[in-house]
Amino acid sequence: MRLLLDTCVSGVARNFLKSAGHDVVWSAEWDSDPGDDQILLRAHREERILVTIDKDFGELAIVRELRHAGIVRFVGLRSGSRVRSAQKFSRGTAPNSRKARSSQQGCLE
Repeated sequence: MRLLLDTCVSGVARNFLKSAGHDVVWSAEWDSDPGDDQILLRAHREERILVTIDKDFGELAIVRELRHAGIVRFVGLRSGSRVRSAQKFSRGTAPNSRKARSSQQGCLE
């Protein structure tokens, strides 16, 4: 799976996802923060699912109808729980996922 992890997602989750064989880019490793619009645009251009805890990306996708390759938002989880959820997500076994449709793609919360 091709993923772009937002800065708010921990390096531990990045390391796990990489070790599980996923193609992972982590925005925390970039020289500067280009802003949410540009992060979402890069994820779309590179055909990567954006992984975040930031609700603003959902608003960009739904309200402003910005194109994307998918958005996974970890809601209400502490760092350790996010890592476990990332593990389940990478295996396709994430429970309690809610899928919302936008005009271009689906968003997974």
